[in-house]
Amino acid sequence: MANRYIMTAFGKDRAGIVADVTRLLYENDCNLEDTTMSMLADEFTLSLLFSSQKTDIDEQLTKECRRLELDKGISAFIRPLQPAQAREQKNYKTCTLHIEGLDQAGIVYKTSQFLADQQLNIIQLESNAEASPQSGATIYSMTIHVQVPEELPFDQLEEELSAVADELHVDITMER
Repeated sequence: MANRYIMTAFGKDRAGIVADVTRLLYENDCNLEDTTMSMLADEFTLSLLFSSQKTDIDEQLTKECRRLELDKGISAFIRPLQPAQAREQKNYKTCTLHIEGLDQAGIVYKTSQFLADQQLNIIQLESNAEASPQSGATIYSMTIHVQVPEELPFDQLEEELSAVADELHVDITMER
């Protein structure tokens, strides 16, 4: 059975950064399974799930990550994953939340805390802040994909989200 790892890496955006990071995995016979890569400010960020048949790869990859930082200016960190434990299977439905309003501290925290309090699991979150073309004010937009327990009615969730929207002075819409 293959050992699985997560790598996070980031560096000043430039052509070749993805090649530099994935070369490290390729040269160490690792198999890339899943990725998320994006630009944050002028940094390019990578989150990678990969596997290796080698049992002693941790130390080698840690050395390679240090070399990547020295040679290419890319900070990279690796963490081994524990074998998946059998979990109680729950039935979930999914929905997508769209949140938009004037940029302010606490939008992500208060929204994610509300979701956690309701036992809703965030499976993906994307956000950005941009100047409004009309006013120049900074508008914060966030899209969150959420797993909702089957027993929680969507109508109830929408009602409770409206209280969060009111508190934050943002618009929250939900796609089922």
